[in-house]
Amino acid sequence: MHQPLQITFRDFPHSEFIEAAIRERAGKLDQYYDHIMACKVMVESPHAHHHQGRLYHIRIDLTVPGGELVVNRAPGEHHAYEDVYVAIRDAFDAITRQLQDHKRQQERNVKFHEAPEHGEVIELMPAMDYGRIRTPDGREIYFHRNSLVRGEYDALDVGSEVRFVEEVGEEGPQASTVYLIGKHHIVG
Repeated sequence: MHQPLQITFRDFPHSEFIEAAIRERAGKLDQYYDHIMACKVMVESPHAHHHQGRLYHIRIDLTVPGGELVVNRAPGEHHAYEDVYVAIRDAFDAITRQLQDHKRQQERNVKFHEAPEHGEVIELMPAMDYGRIRTPDGREIYFHRNSLVRGEYDALDVGSEVRFVEEVGEEGPQASTVYLIGKHHIVG
């Protein structure tokens, strides 16, 4: 977490044991998603009920990139919340599920929005089966004959436009999955 955990007790005295249980559970959230910016936990026991003991209300607010996740476990939802530790467990289980869903959604969004880079072939070395691409920002990217989709290396000329996926190679940036762009070529 980027900011310290905030724990608030409302309508009953602070308890070191309850705080320790919350800190332990909150500490485990980072293993599910390591971009949590802030976590606030509020423990409340509004009033005693006539036929049962105190019921506990747990609220967890997580600030994450792209929004906020909230769990609000109110006493009326479940009579097991007479035990504060059960209420804490259920609230953290619920926020963990939300966090995992948020992470999956973010990962899908990143994959869908990544467009292949593009550039122009500036050098071909047919005898050595490689070439170089210049990107619009002036970087030079190495590619190998085997990187071309559909084996189009022989159709390339200096000046051909290509789309590619960049990765880090042993000698620096290199292109993998290179597509020739042209009237009769489909960009993959």
